[in-house]
Amino acid sequence: MSGVPVRRLPLLLSPDPRRVIALPFVPGETNPVGGRTRVERIIEHVRSLSPSEAEATLAKVRAGFADRHGDLDGILDGGFEALGQRIATAGLPLDIRRLIGAYFVREYSIEAAALTNPSIVPAPEQHGVPAGSLRFIASLRAVGEGHISSIEFRTGLIDAEGELSLEPARPPAVGERRAPLFHKSAFLAKLREIGASEAAPLPEGVEPQADPIHAPMDELGERFTRAELEIVLAGMERPDRSSDLTHLVVQTIRWLAASNYDLAFPPTSDISQRVIFPAGPGESRGMEDARLVRFTDADGEIVYYATYTAFDGFHVLPQLIETRDFETFRIATINGPAARNKGLALFPRRIEGRYAALARSDHENNYLMFSDNLRWWSDAQRIQIPTWPWELVQIGNSGAPLETEAGWLVITHGVGPMRTYALGAILLDLSDPRQVIGHLREPLLVPEADERDGYVPNVVYSCGQLIHAGRLVIAYGASDTRTKFAVVELAALLAKLTAAGALPGSR
Repeated sequence: MSGVPVRRLPLLLSPDPRRVIALPFVPGETNPVGGRTRVERIIEHVRSLSPSEAEATLAKVRAGFADRHGDLDGILDGGFEALGQRIATAGLPLDIRRLIGAYFVREYSIEAAALTNPSIVPAPEQHGVPAGSLRFIASLRAVGEGHISSIEFRTGLIDAEGELSLEPARPPAVGERRAPLFHKSAFLAKLREIGASEAAPLPEGVEPQADPIHAPMDELGERFTRAELEIVLAGMERPDRSSDLTHLVVQTIRWLAASNYDLAFPPTSDISQRVIFPAGPGESRGMEDARLVRFTDADGEIVYYATYTAFDGFHVLPQLIETRDFETFRIATINGPAARNKGLALFPRRIEGRYAALARSDHENNYLMFSDNLRWWSDAQRIQIPTWPWELVQIGNSGAPLETEAGWLVITHGVGPMRTYALGAILLDLSDPRQVIGHLREPLLVPEADERDGYVPNVVYSCGQLIHAGRLVIAYGASDTRTKFAVVELAALLAKLTAAGALPGSR
């Protein structure tokens, strides 16, 4: 070990399979009977129930599920409304509509497998906090059925002695998804990057003016809505214009548009109820390892960002969450040739007027990136390579850098023998973070005996920490299953890093 004392706290967050959200459920089609679909047959069965049967069935639904959801009637209404125009349901009594809705909703246990890989930041609201304490917000990776990851939140207090307490969690719910206003320049930049814009290489023999995206996108203003985009795409798909190339381009544009969205939760909801569940096509198999950062811009405005890994079952894609109040969220793609692989972490402020971020662009080493645009990263510079036995397989950051008087403190992770994950630390120069000025020779945190077993054995992993009252508070996942917390005296850690200095292989 590094020789820096680490105090593990008794606080433990374990996955709770009883934490469920409601998702749409449309039974798969079997053999049509009498020309009616399976959905139509289910609805017909419900409508044929006697008034007493319908009343008793709905009462059982409410008795069995009301305490698991904050707004069960709203969920049943949503299940009914999701059927849309596929069926004739005009004039149905409200309770029959809700009973029909119950047949097209399912519960999904968001924590069935794990609650892990946390990040932690000061909360935007500190009203009523005891003197010397800090209210925090923790993001968590909740893993459910099919290894689908979503993002959850918890809030609690850190007191002046470094002790933590968590507020009770309330029944979770997904928010209302809304289409955002798109910025044309950013949208075209992403299309260019993935080979679908007017600047992408064209098939041999296709003239630039015949590029299927060139003229249609010119019809849009600098900011446009999803509805305005769909009008353009409908024109592109006209039979007299359409081609295989056009069809591919339209599919790509729709994929990109669906990957950018806003999410809103009721103001009356508790933060522990707010679940960001995969909604875009690029994250259909999960939203992994959100790295929260409290970002202070040059004008003093505070914005919370979280970078996370979107996974569609085949590819990983870095994405960005933006919020000011943890009530409304904007989800957007991160673009550029340097924005790839997992583990992008933003610095909490600009450096010399530019955004800065850490990344692991090549799956193995730590890189530093600068950009004038938060969503576009074009260049990455390697600043650290695996050096010590406990990190020789690969290294990466474990969250946003933390600003101290001695430099930018970065908690890292390293992978060693038997694919064991450990946490380490490096120190970057405040004015030029390309300079690694300190590097722990030994890990700061390794899996203890009671942390070695779980969904992925032999792992401790963090996505973000904070500093309070002279202490570094580390939120970390144990074996990709549960979440724990540890406290380190900041002065002792910085002294060790300063004495260790830089290493060969660090810039």
